[in-house]
Amino acid sequence: MDRRAWWQTAVMYQIYPRSFQDDNGDGIGDLRGIRRRLPYLCDLGIDAVWISPIFPSPMADFGYDVSDYTGIDPLFGTLRELDALLAAAHADELKILLDLVPNHTSDRHPWFQESRASRQSARRDWYIWRDPAPDGGPPNNWRSAFGGSAWELDPRTGQYYYHAFLAAQPDLNWRNPAVRAAMHEVMRFWLKRGVDGFRVDVIWHLLKDDQFRDNPPNPAFRPGQPPDHAVIPVHTTDQPEVHEVIAGLRRVVDEFPDRVLIGEIYLPIDRLVTYYGRDLEGAHLPFNFALLDTPWEARGIAKLIDEYEAALPPGGWPNWVLGNHDRPRIAGRVGPAQARIAAMLLLTLRGTPTIYYGDEIGMPQVPIPTDRVCDPFERNVPGIGCGRDGARTPMQWDATANAGFSTREPWLPVAAGYARDNVERERRDPASMLDLYRRLIAARRRSPSLRLGHYRPIAASGDLLLYVRECPGERTLVGLNLGGHTVPVTFPDGQLRGEVLVSSGADRDGAISQGGITLRGNEGLVMALAPDAVVPASVV
Repeated sequence: MDRRAWWQTAVMYQIYPRSFQDDNGDGIGDLRGIRRRLPYLCDLGIDAVWISPIFPSPMADFGYDVSDYTGIDPLFGTLRELDALLAAAHADELKILLDLVPNHTSDRHPWFQESRASRQSARRDWYIWRDPAPDGGPPNNWRSAFGGSAWELDPRTGQYYYHAFLAAQPDLNWRNPAVRAAMHEVMRFWLKRGVDGFRVDVIWHLLKDDQFRDNPPNPAFRPGQPPDHAVIPVHTTDQPEVHEVIAGLRRVVDEFPDRVLIGEIYLPIDRLVTYYGRDLEGAHLPFNFALLDTPWEARGIAKLIDEYEAALPPGGWPNWVLGNHDRPRIAGRVGPAQARIAAMLLLTLRGTPTIYYGDEIGMPQVPIPTDRVCDPFERNVPGIGCGRDGARTPMQWDATANAGFSTREPWLPVAAGYARDNVERERRDPASMLDLYRRLIAARRRSPSLRLGHYRPIAASGDLLLYVRECPGERTLVGLNLGGHTVPVTFPDGQLRGEVLVSSGADRDGAISQGGITLRGNEGLVMALAPDAVVPASVV
């Protein structure tokens, strides 16, 4: 019997709500659309759904600029419809996580409207205000992730306010206990309503240097990179005191049984793992985005896995991610053939995997015409290849108009190949990406070693990635070819005996009883090993 928390054995699935399913015919996805597609998620084998922000918002950054933390934006529905979604999901044994955005609000949030009203406002210190520099310019050199200075002058009061992102997204002052208390009450509001936890946006940004020192220049900065990379954000992110703030969020979550706190953190592994907190009192799962930036080659990925496993604190539970709403889709990064190998990697590594909607059918990174660009980052900083719209296009349900997403033209264009890559067609194809995801998730459910087993690497060379997941009474071997050429794998210490559980195609199954295996180009195998099979520490 599994004694782990549900989030340790779960397969999670991120929904970008604008793009999942439009139920009311306005071209934008909504809560009723998500509810309509719950049977699909159950059939896929998903355990938990993370929904990107659905709170009231002017949509300057598509929901990441919140104007009311305890409501639902009419674009997506109503509180009653969220309650109905929660009830239906829980009836299907699915968990629902909301996207909490505590670092900043919309500039139209009542808190900020009161804060900027005057320097004497009771909520002035809820945000980060500073006097101009002696020359009248910004207080320091802090940069916005969306281009330009991170400081915006408010002419009415003669001070600047800080915004790590858009000027329409002023940062809250988390050094103020009143801000912490208010956000804790926001969390309790949703937890009492039955939400199963939160993914917390930019959690490593929550505190800034209290001395407001300039960030140092980045000697590695090159033209063509995002302009905020010109400085190293040592004084605007990852402050030592942030862990006490996160521990406070965790204590609120722990007031309610069986809930989870996940943190969005883009940091090197040695810094990422500190967000588990002292004595694991931080985030249950600090999101591990390392696969998003690691070059897609076997030796680098093997090294990454080893480094991550070694860095985890005692009791810290790992997690892996291949894509999200801010990064190019995996099929666009590594190509359709290797996207299948990426799926096998994601769903056989130790820890909790999170699938980005549409990756399970091989949705591509979609080129967006200039006149259809919506992403504020792309509009502010065009031409550097970091636009996010291409990873946010509508879910491809079938070959009908608008891919079955909506009865009218969607807010973003649908991929050109949707008639080929869609749920309806792939459900009928045993060699499809969707069928591969279903087989992998089903194998995880059946296999204690894949859900909970230890990770043991097998040293290999070239394009081969090889490892074993093992627990008492069961061992599962994973072999992945990250290249396009055939790779023979010889086991010198004994015959390889076992049974293929999942192959990246649909033409390789049954027992294996030979001294090795041969992986074709872009092929992966997951194999249940026989009890007496000898697995070496390395292969040629």
